[in-house]
Amino acid sequence: MALIVKELCLSFNGVSALIDVSFEINKKEILALIGPNGAGKTSLLNCINGFYRPQSGEINFNGEKINTLPPHRIAMLGIARTFQNIELYTGLSTLDNLMAARHIFMKSRAVACSLFFGKAQQEEIQHREIVEDIIELLELESIRKKMVGLLPYGQRKKVELGRALAQEPKLLLLDEPMAGMNVEEKEDIARYIIDIYELKQIPIILVEHDMGVVMDISDRVVVLDFGEKIAEGSPDDIKMDSRVIKAYLGN
Repeated sequence: MALIVKELCLSFNGVSALIDVSFEINKKEILALIGPNGAGKTSLLNCINGFYRPQSGEINFNGEKINTLPPHRIAMLGIARTFQNIELYTGLSTLDNLMAARHIFMKSRAVACSLFFGKAQQEEIQHREIVEDIIELLELESIRKKMVGLLPYGQRKKVELGRALAQEPKLLLLDEPMAGMNVEEKEDIARYIIDIYELKQIPIILVEHDMGVVMDISDRVVVLDFGEKIAEGSPDDIKMDSRVIKAYLGN
């Protein structure tokens, strides 16, 4: 298993956000996390990547307990994510945003980098090659030098996905990567997610409200409602589950 979550509990001022949530994700799997607004989906991702510290329970990633680690240590272990609200350097170009995500791998000190000579120059070239591969994969060539803050919403979502990939993740957390997109943009993002999974063999946890996308690209689905896991199974099983229909899908 790539990730094991055991009996996770999280609360804020006595209000429960997660109640004894347990699930696992395999090393070769797209796992969808669904549920109504306020079900605890984003809170769960925030616990996995260290933004929130659960009151009890345990999170193991590739055999290592991570729920007591700070976010930067978890990122260095190989967990990367995108956010509901786009979190990019709006004053930098697409290329610079992707390069900024490589900082966890950079070994040269600031003075050496400023001189851009020797090992620092070689390191920069290596990072640039990795970023160029991501630009090609996500078809970002036309906006590589454009300031991110001036890009349309859909393109900024693609840049954020690229930034997560630039961290060379061993587990990718995608928090509503298609929110606010039109049909064509959603189809593009779904295709990129499948390409990432197939080409890079990265397990993915996907939070998404578009049930058509969830049912098409996920291997398994976990359903949350009011902080509790109410169902888990294949997409076909989930769409027929009476508890899920009542809580989320509707008749």
